[in-house]
Amino acid sequence: MDLLHSPPPGHAEQPLGFWQHRAFLAAVVLLAAVPLLWPDVPPLTDLPGHMGRYRVQLDLDQSPALQQYYRFEWALIGNLGIDLLVVPLSKLFGLELAVKLIVLSIPPLTVAGILWVAREVHGRIPPTAFFAVPFAYGYPFIFGFANFALSMAFAFLAFGLWLRLARLGRLKLRAALFVPISMLIWLTHTFGWGMLGVMAFSAELVRQYDRGNNLIAAGWRSALHCVALAPPILLMLAWRSGHVGGQTTDWLNWKAKLYWIMLALRDRWMLFDLFSLAIVLLLLVRALRSSRIEFSRNLAASVLFLAVVFVLLPRIIFGSAYGDMRLVPYFFAVAVIAIRMRERVDRQAGAGIAMLALAFMTIRLAGTTVSFWLYDRSYDHELAALDHVPRGARLLSLVGRSCPETWATSRLEHLPALAIVRREAFSNDQWAMAGAQLLSVVYPEGGRFVEDPSQIVTAHKCPREQWLTLEQSLRRFPRDAFDYVWLIDPPPYDPTLAAGLEEVWRSGASVLYRVVDRSPPAAAREESE
Repeated sequence: MDLLHSPPPGHAEQPLGFWQHRAFLAAVVLLAAVPLLWPDVPPLTDLPGHMGRYRVQLDLDQSPALQQYYRFEWALIGNLGIDLLVVPLSKLFGLELAVKLIVLSIPPLTVAGILWVAREVHGRIPPTAFFAVPFAYGYPFIFGFANFALSMAFAFLAFGLWLRLARLGRLKLRAALFVPISMLIWLTHTFGWGMLGVMAFSAELVRQYDRGNNLIAAGWRSALHCVALAPPILLMLAWRSGHVGGQTTDWLNWKAKLYWIMLALRDRWMLFDLFSLAIVLLLLVRALRSSRIEFSRNLAASVLFLAVVFVLLPRIIFGSAYGDMRLVPYFFAVAVIAIRMRERVDRQAGAGIAMLALAFMTIRLAGTTVSFWLYDRSYDHELAALDHVPRGARLLSLVGRSCPETWATSRLEHLPALAIVRREAFSNDQWAMAGAQLLSVVYPEGGRFVEDPSQIVTAHKCPREQWLTLEQSLRRFPRDAFDYVWLIDPPPYDPTLAAGLEEVWRSGASVLYRVVDRSPPAAAREESE
């Protein structure tokens, strides 16, 4: 990928700033991977749950233990990016390292795509562009939406190619290339394909308008150019007509949408994350009023289109939750790279702004690195329990969660799925929402304690949530259906509810019990009476 190809006319005679050299940009792209280098399991909330699914899809045929509890049926859905990549890579590196390498590549790919788009639109990388880099670690990525994040990285890279081919006048080549490109991005995750379509159409609309077409004609011509991106619609029809269609619901939830904006850079430290977002918002407001910086009309159009999409998107799309929330960090990234310096601003001023942007980027990445290191310690602390779980065990995991939720979440909600990865054990944290994934749980003996969110427990009943309290779960789970009970960072509970459970491992509040008495505890019998 060429971030610094020959600049458009009017730029060739200008000397490069230090931030615009190839080697420097390559270093920035690589720097984006640093937070993920140390953790052996990337500490992204949902990722361990996905890893459990990968283990099932890879080993179900030869694992009698997994066959007792799970079914996996491949189907053509727009959510298969890492699911497909782990098939060959796990043969080379093993599942856990393969997943780490794929996830580690996502932020650098995202940053490379963002910088390429900025280069194509402005002719050279604006010094403000580095304010966009931390959004590669936005909250959707932290949440563990792995296929989604990979597709967004691909979407930015593809958009950079779309702009480049248009600038070079290679429109027929662009049309031919983007038929397979759009299908591959859709297969990775539908959202990336949609993002590419919105950005490509808005950019083409500006290009056509600048060529002298009125707005209606420009829109028609832009739509024709974007036909190359349309083939995934046929894949969508096949997906939606099958048994994995999934629901789409919760439209125009304004309170949630405002909250998602605040969460764009959410990680561990609330003040740090909100202050960082405030800096970016201040930059965007300043760009609207400054005589030194301005917005590109090309990317400004993309920002407006993405804003409309964010408003109209529901919370759940085809069975995948947080549909609108996922867009927010990428919206901010596009808005930031839309900013450029006016030509009359001298190179020294540009260098000063670049230093500020790079300082912001470095501080954010350093904070993310420390945060991920701390989460990795937490993961290692809890995962020591798996050394005491036999292969193929029936494991009920109960993970403590605060209510209301704190800014720094534990990211432990799907850690139990690593029992599937490492011990071929049953884990009760897998999702069962049609359209979101291809794994199904077939363990009726476990009753309601077989799938997400049965693993989440609280100290007290949470309003508007279906989670049980820890004490309710200990009273109600069918003891004849499970061999072990794993309490991960649990809230306080009545110790009499652990009667008939033998402690085999403990670390702090977390404990692993072996079920030795299949009859319910006395407290549970009294409750039923």
